[in-house]
Amino acid sequence: MSIRQLSETVINQIAAGEVIERPASAAKELVENALDAGATRIEIATAGGGKALLRVTDNGSGMTPDDLSLAVRRHCTSKISADLTDIRTLGFRGEALPSIGSVAKLAVSSRTKGAGEGYRIELHGGRLTEPQPAPVNPGTIVEVRDLFFATPARLKFLKSERAESGAITEVVKRMALAFPAVRFVLSGSDRSTLELPATGDDRLARIAQVLGKDFRPNAIEIDALREDVGLTGYVGVPTFNRGNSGHLYAFVNGRPVQDKLLMGAIRAAYAETVPKGRYPMAVLWFSLDPALVDVNVHPAKADVRFRDPGLVRGLIVGAIREALTKSGDRASSTGADAMLRAFRPGTAPQDGGASPGRFGGGFGDRDLRRSNVDWSAERSPFRPQGFGETPAPGFSADAAVAERVGQGGDVFAGFEAPSARSETFEPRTDDVASGHPLGAARAQVHENYIVAQSQTGLVIVDQHAAHERLVYEALRKALAERRLPSQVLLIPEIVDMPEEDCDRLMPFSEEMNRLGLVYERFGPGAIAVRETPAMLGEVDAPALIRQLADEAGEWETADGLRAKLESVAATMACHGSVRSGRRLRVEEMNALLRQMEETPGSGQCNHGRPTYIELKLSDIERLFGR
Repeated sequence: MSIRQLSETVINQIAAGEVIERPASAAKELVENALDAGATRIEIATAGGGKALLRVTDNGSGMTPDDLSLAVRRHCTSKISADLTDIRTLGFRGEALPSIGSVAKLAVSSRTKGAGEGYRIELHGGRLTEPQPAPVNPGTIVEVRDLFFATPARLKFLKSERAESGAITEVVKRMALAFPAVRFVLSGSDRSTLELPATGDDRLARIAQVLGKDFRPNAIEIDALREDVGLTGYVGVPTFNRGNSGHLYAFVNGRPVQDKLLMGAIRAAYAETVPKGRYPMAVLWFSLDPALVDVNVHPAKADVRFRDPGLVRGLIVGAIREALTKSGDRASSTGADAMLRAFRPGTAPQDGGASPGRFGGGFGDRDLRRSNVDWSAERSPFRPQGFGETPAPGFSADAAVAERVGQGGDVFAGFEAPSARSETFEPRTDDVASGHPLGAARAQVHENYIVAQSQTGLVIVDQHAAHERLVYEALRKALAERRLPSQVLLIPEIVDMPEEDCDRLMPFSEEMNRLGLVYERFGPGAIAVRETPAMLGEVDAPALIRQLADEAGEWETADGLRAKLESVAATMACHGSVRSGRRLRVEEMNALLRQMEETPGSGQCNHGRPTYIELKLSDIERLFGR
């Protein structure tokens, strides 16, 4: 079969298969073009999930008739010349508009600032029209209709209108986070209008628009610099987490990216502080010389490659951990909100049952609330003390109370003592409460929860979870400050490996020695393991060495062994901490509170659960309707 030149239309359709995967891909490319044109107001309208209509309107610099004709041709761009190492714009490939026009009905209307009239050009399935005068405000309007009408097979792989509409929303949110000084409006017949006003230099205000108002009180600012790479942004406290990674955002020189290196580093920074299956929230901006990062990895431009990935990963992990340490002991503000909902009468049950009764949303037996058929006052968990019991002859509870009140006696005489121990907390130490964030201990409830009074409200501490974190941090500090004990192998374990894997491991031999793992080169293609960490007990040395080699090859680090040791330390801390059900003296409780205030990350236990919940006085007053 002879070789022949493909037609321009077929070439563009092939390119569209890489650049335009779905309507959200087209929306991303068009919004990037608007931002590169200097737009400060961008409006996106959709219909049918973007398949029927996708219109992007901006107030950017606009295009002349000659620019319009070139804009829809492949590899025509105004953003770069010939130097791919100095890319300072979002777009640069010159493939978006011709790719869209080859598989859809594309119309572009544009007018430069100061021009007397605008022009319009159309590209339907690869057929181009000449620019024609058209009424249009300064800026550009790009209208895409019937996406993939020229390639019907691609339509079969698209998801539902709701899913495609949601993907476009996510694209707009990412762009809005990257450019807080730009106003975005997303509307259409297939959605409710999303309006994101410009916030100027206030990035946190834009984040609150996108991620919700709860992010602001739970945010920690990041500002770090290592060599030529700068990192700024905001991360959430560990207890403010979500069930998926959709709230992790990273921007490299203003470009939204979804790079595995960055996402993995963010999660590594929260290791041992976020529960398994949960994800932290973070919005990070990276600034570096364009020559140090390659954005021309994939036509979608969602992935990047750093010249020094180890430097970037170390910067992320170090900056986030340092910020979490400096922020001190902080718990998520949403914990107090959840407690208020639990106490508030009439709150709907969380398990999907029927509406609760008078004390719904946190009190009483859930099964009793689901059905009132077998309800009786005698069996109700809310009955008064002694209700339903046969009174002594000639005695009634109301009469007895009245008699005690009339005689000046104790109206509470005869009632059981409260479950909270408060008798040991006199005299009150108000000086302690006012001088420390977690206040002073006032009671212990159910031998597990410490109730403390702070200057601004009430703090409830889970004593087991809190002490578990304190013990774990002490063990981690010991791991970092001295060489760990090791177990000398009677016969060294020889691990056969490819020569390149051995080369990757040897630079980390000194670091591994401090962790108790001693190995050396044994010929060109083998590693001899002589000592293993004593904490790990019996170790499968070949498997451990191969895992470290794989990690060194992918991330240029060897943190796997440290992670294993910290996991063992977490288990030791869990079993060696104060157990639930143990009664503590007031001195012990206050000592625990003081240690929590001094220990970084004490707001959550090793499993990521909160160690305490704080109720402000205003929250308590809301419960009583004050």
